[in-house]
Amino acid sequence: MSCDSFLDELPDNRTVLDDKDKIQKILSSAYPTSSYNLMAELSTDNILDMGDTNPNSERIYDQTAYWEVSTETDNDDLKDAWEGAYGAIANANQALDGIKKLGNPESLNAQRGEGLVARAYSHFVLVNLFSKHYNPATAATDLGIPYLSAPETKLSPKYERGNVKEVYEKIEKDLLEGLPLIDDSQYEVVKYHFNRAAAHAFAARFYLYYQKWDKAIEHATQVLTANPSTILRNWKAISQLPRKVDVVSKDFIQADNKANLLLIPDGSNIGLYFGPYYLGSRMAHTRGIARFETTEAQGPWGNTGTTTFWFQPFNYSANNLDKSIVPKMPFIFQFTDIVAQIGYRQTVIPTFTTDETLLVRAEAYIHKKDYDKAEADLKAFTKNYLRSGEEVSRAKIQDFYTNLPYTEDDAVTQKKKLHPAFNIEVGEQENFIHCVLQYRRLLTLHEGLRWFDIRRYGIEVPRYKITPTGTIVADRLTKDDLRRTFQVPDDVIKAGLTPNPR
Repeated sequence: MSCDSFLDELPDNRTVLDDKDKIQKILSSAYPTSSYNLMAELSTDNILDMGDTNPNSERIYDQTAYWEVSTETDNDDLKDAWEGAYGAIANANQALDGIKKLGNPESLNAQRGEGLVARAYSHFVLVNLFSKHYNPATAATDLGIPYLSAPETKLSPKYERGNVKEVYEKIEKDLLEGLPLIDDSQYEVVKYHFNRAAAHAFAARFYLYYQKWDKAIEHATQVLTANPSTILRNWKAISQLPRKVDVVSKDFIQADNKANLLLIPDGSNIGLYFGPYYLGSRMAHTRGIARFETTEAQGPWGNTGTTTFWFQPFNYSANNLDKSIVPKMPFIFQFTDIVAQIGYRQTVIPTFTTDETLLVRAEAYIHKKDYDKAEADLKAFTKNYLRSGEEVSRAKIQDFYTNLPYTEDDAVTQKKKLHPAFNIEVGEQENFIHCVLQYRRLLTLHEGLRWFDIRRYGIEVPRYKITPTGTIVADRLTKDDLRRTFQVPDDVIKAGLTPNPR
């Protein structure tokens, strides 16, 4: 089984990495070129099936929204996510091997640090897509993913999956070894590489998923400084931009924005799918979901209206079109032939941001029952996010989520029943968790991160579908459903890699 076609190329056909410039050049390719974001987002409760009469979809999107193994290919399919991550890993390994052959000189410490952290990140993406979420009680027996720590020396090598525990341990080793070596001064455009802040943000998310709360807090704090409000996204400024999707989405991914920590260019349709277009309007984030669960739903700040948030979603309604979108990943078309009007769809993914890192720290504080500090972080978030500048309080959080009913099939709310592998106390701790989950759902809408919260907290997902006789639950992802873990690509299964249970 080859994890990527790149690995099938024999070593003597590759560039000899014998100087700093060559190593830096290959490190620019140590980031996945195909993302998980669209497929993960389609798997969440942010999507409604508008019904069989809506023609504006493709089979791969329909299959993914129903947690089926896709029989189709696409720029955003899970096979591309797998190959893109392993291609990035292969490039990181080549760079690290080149540095090693040069004697690991101190002059290449920064490049070595970037290679280690980039390698750790791609493995982190893979294990959270294609393995069960980390659970200390089962991680030693849950199937992992192949962890590649050196360039390939054989054609079409065979790999073992190992287990989730081993993968997390190897990610941690690479991350802790690489992070102190990173030097931002080595980069021409800092935000397109694992700079120090981005690496700490990655470490914070990694340790949150690893359930090591103190370490998540430690690394998040390295990013957020003593006054997080100075580096959060300026939602007020976004609200003052022209109400044009392309203007807003391109502003969102500016490299000089303090809120953006790591930006990864990607050959994805996501800007088209979650844009003002008919494509993607069957499996869509609709105005109904927005009204009851996301951007227009109530929160501990009170009722949500057109003046609640600085940034308002773009709503589109027409025949076979019901979309409520938050433009943040632009639809960019790169022409290869302008005359023939052909080329590639691309975007830029805001992979790590200060706002999301603030919510990572808030969640870690909640797990430690340090509610005063969690409250402070949630206050900072809401004061920046809400037009009123309101500082949501601990008392308001308790009152709102205590009185909010859990969602039912016929009475949808944003409060879902939680079934995590770790303990959550009923009452204040659970209410705080509901709050941070709602905030993250709002903040990362369309980005796919909601999928990992669904997995971590055992949240069940009913797939609502519009039919001629009304709305039905066409399928349901239950808390123990094996489909919560994506299946590894069919070609690597055929080549001998153990598939995920189904």
